This record gives sequence, structure tokens and C-alpha cells, in this order.
Amino acid sequence: MPQGGIFALGTSSHAYLEFDSGDGRGLIAALSSLREPRTTMGGVNLVAGFRPELWSVSFPDEIPAGIGGFNEDLVGDDIVMPATQHDAVLWLSGSAYDVIFDVARAVIAGLKGLGTVAEETSSWPYQHDRDLTGFIDGTENPTLIEAPEVALVPEGTPGAGGTVLLLQKWVHDAAAWESLSVGEQERVIGRAKSDSEELDDKADDSHVAASDQDRLGKIFRRNMPYGTVTDHGTMFVGFSAEQRTLHAMLESMAGLGDGPRDALTRFTRALTGAYYFVPSNEALRRAGEAMALPAVTTA
Repeated sequence: MPQGGIFALGTSSHAYLEFDSGDGRGLIAALSSLREPRTTMGGVNLVAGFRPELWSVSFPDEIPAGIGGFNEDLVGDDIVMPATQHDAVLWLSGSAYDVIFDVARAVIAGLKGLGTVAEETSSWPYQHDRDLTGFIDGTENPTLIEAPEVALVPEGTPGAGGTVLLLQKWVHDAAAWESLSVGEQERVIGRAKSDSEELDDKADDSHVAASDQDRLGKIFRRNMPYGTVTDHGTMFVGFSAEQRTLHAMLESMAGLGDGPRDALTRFTRALTGAYYFVPSNEALRRAGEAMALPAVTTA
């Protein structure tokens, strides 16, 4: 059974905490022993993931073969997507930021000596389902009925019920983007701004063409806006049963595939990049029991 927060749509407040640790096994044990990290706690959904190399060393039978961290910058056509891999991530989502804030502080306090926060980002929805470019985000997302088939490692294989998470923070060049006309913006995206209808004559370098899931493979996205009025962008939160699907999408956007570089990357820039393996509920439970550290309290 997967960690429920992956599919918990409709939450209005989010935080992403990425941790580094000198004691990887201790960090795994502590995050795995969080009280109900797989479903919800105090109105907050918790999703825990780990650097693939760290999880696979501890639990080699609980992860698909060949998954690795975002350990090298992805360099494309005059674009660099930086590698900022950390040891673990905890994604918190809920109905209000005060609860997220309190739970996050409690988790950080409970991990003292085991993990330090290396990256922290808070996010919130914008105009229901739009990103800060003003366009609807996630138009090609599968439905919640279809999403598990896309996102989760199949039953009967190592890591079943888990998923690969690609987490990136993209900052927007708001001044440059907003200097474009709506028509010019639509050419960059490849969709109509009003209703997200795909353009019949979309450009080869449009974002839709560069990230075409019919060509590259399906993913399940939980993207969210982040930031302030003067410094903002998109948290890319993408899940897939196969890491190669996510990597192929990034290569295509960077102009390393058969087509040109994604035009949208001329108006937004990746600041971070990390892959995490998000184990199933059962794998987390087994990890907590096997390592037998005292449970982290968030109350």
C-alpha cells in the first residue's frame, strides 16, 4: 500500500523538508517511525522519501534495480539543471499552514542529531489549479483511478507500492514572462491560457512538445507554486514507477533528445534537483521495526 499523501489532492498548504545526515540508517529509522507518516496525522499528510543509494544499502530487496540519486548536473543546450541531492525528504501537506508549521517544527526537533534541514520550501495553490505563469498545471495528469498504475512500482517486483520522486524548485523570470503577450505565452506553453486546450499548431520547442507524455511516458504530478511576490516559481513534484521516464523528460526539456530545448526553460530556471525513493507503507513499517529507534513524536 502506498503512502497516502501522494494521492491526497485538495490540500492548500505544503512544505518540503530535505535532510542531510551523517547517520543515514538512523535517519531512515527516525523518519520511518513517525506516527502514521503513511496516511494523516493531526490533519497533515506526511510522505517520506530517501536518497535511492541510502535506502538500497539498508534495504536492497525493497527498491527496483538501477535507481540512483540526482548526483550530477544535467547539462543541455545552454541550460544547466543542478544536482542538489540530499539524504531524505519529508513532504507535509494539509489544510492550513499553521498546522504544517507546528508539525514540521516537531519533526525537526525529533530528528536532532540524526538529520539537519538542508532545504526548506513552503507552497500553496494559486487560482485553484494554475501555476504562477497563469496557465493550468497538470492538464495531462492521470485521474486518481489511473494514477497508481503510473506512479507505483508494480506488485510482485522489488519496491512494490513505492515510487520514484523527482523534486525540483524552478524560479520564474516573472518580468520576462509577463512582458510577453498572451499569444506569445501560449506559443511557449503549447496550450491556450484560458482553458488549457492544446494548440493544433504548437511549436516543436513548446513545453507541451518537450514534455509530451505520450512520447516519453506517463508521470503523476503534484506541482505547487512557491515563494513571494518578488521571488517565486514552481515546485516540480513528479512521481513515476520508473526513474527513466522522469529522466527522459528532463533530457527532452534540456534539448538532449530528438527535439529542441523547451522554450519554457528560457523563462524559468531550475535551482534544485533530487531523486528520492518513496517506499510503501509496509516497507516503512518494516524499516522502523528493523532499526527499532524510538518513534519521533510530532505532538
